[in-house]
Amino acid sequence: MADDVDLAQSVAPEELSALDRMPMRDAEGDIRPEFVEAISHAVQVADTAFLKEIVGELHEADLGDLIEALDADERAPLIELTGTDFDFSALNEVDDTVREELLEELEPETVAEGVRELDSDDAVELLEGVDEEVQDEILEKLPLSERVALERSLTYPENSAGRRMQTEFIAVPPDWNVGQVIDYMRETPDLPDRFYEIYSVGADQRWQGAVSLDALLRARRPVLLADLIDEDRRRVSVLDDQEEVARMFGKYNLVAAPVVDTDDRLVGVITIDDVVDVIEEEADEDLKALGGVTSDEELSDNFWTIAKGRFTWLLINLATAFIASSVLGLFEDQLQQMVALAVLAPIVASQGGNAATQTMTVAVRALATRQLNPNNAMRIVIREGLVGLINGLAFAVITGIAAYAWFRTPGLGIVIGLAMICNLIAGALGGILIPMVLERVKADPAVASGTFVTTVTDVVGFFAFLGIATLWFGLK
Repeated sequence: MADDVDLAQSVAPEELSALDRMPMRDAEGDIRPEFVEAISHAVQVADTAFLKEIVGELHEADLGDLIEALDADERAPLIELTGTDFDFSALNEVDDTVREELLEELEPETVAEGVRELDSDDAVELLEGVDEEVQDEILEKLPLSERVALERSLTYPENSAGRRMQTEFIAVPPDWNVGQVIDYMRETPDLPDRFYEIYSVGADQRWQGAVSLDALLRARRPVLLADLIDEDRRRVSVLDDQEEVARMFGKYNLVAAPVVDTDDRLVGVITIDDVVDVIEEEADEDLKALGGVTSDEELSDNFWTIAKGRFTWLLINLATAFIASSVLGLFEDQLQQMVALAVLAPIVASQGGNAATQTMTVAVRALATRQLNPNNAMRIVIREGLVGLINGLAFAVITGIAAYAWFRTPGLGIVIGLAMICNLIAGALGGILIPMVLERVKADPAVASGTFVTTVTDVVGFFAFLGIATLWFGLK
């Protein structure tokens, strides 16, 4: 260890890389303010040599973080000053809003030059979010063959395997032997940067099977590829939903999967890095939906865009709140006769809402991963109902004792205890049945469940507590 330290200290400063002389991140992994200031200054004074040196050493993910850390008016100049040294795949690492603003600000020629250096899946991801007019301007600057390939990928449905696939892959005839395949890969200059399998296709490009690289490299050169082909290799259709593809990768431990069109012709491949992006996007979308936030909201959005995006669900929540409050109006006279009811009613409703949220979170996730299905639905519903009953009994005792100790009113503890049991059972059943119904009618449970479940627990909680109290105390 001491020798390593001495060796590092003996390296002349001019021999160190730019990032060694000026680290980008601190010990916690955050971008150092001094680094951002240095890059900002270099952009302002057009220090091209320094910027190219830095950009050339940064990973695309780090470069994306740097772009977001810069002021908006410094991002495009950074790209223009670094020219071909800038890796345009970094733009897939930034917020959608930042990416769209940059692509609209940069010259189409600049973007087209950067897109040419990308894998097809990265290029499609970069272009699919921009306005159609800007997209057309960029595509017009590309060579015909590249433009046609990208346009074909962009015609597939959004969130489909066709949009996610990489069109660069290795496909050879099944009558080749191992030696011919290896020689072909050595002599072909434009192979994909990374690949995990060799695909076999017929003269009409129809799918024949796949050969993993480890099987290929273990075989002797004279062995025919047809003898190594896995004809049952799992593949996906260009029209398959990306979430279904991600689920297949997780279930069967895949690192790559061939993509075929409706005529079973091989047209692309999806790799594990694409699937990881899908998983992150879907998790982000579901999490935002549970909070009533649109999936396309980004931290870089301005306040007006965010306010408009959140307004709709807030308005719906307001309407359901009025529905719940109308239950209180039915018991106006009783509330005036016994103030304790007005104090304790929100406790019953809130506890039911919390229990429902717990159940709903599990249910929405189980539906998304297909763990909750018609085969086990009844068992899970009954289980959640029993969970609500058990917790209802427990909290009935706790709240009953607390209510009596607070107001010293005989019978009040029994009333709130019975209401607590009713509402926790209602919350548990509502938390699982509402997402299941929404799934059945083809609505997104993550988006709509929260509002309906909260309404159920508020209405049941208020009605159960005030109704039981009216009967128990003989209120009129």
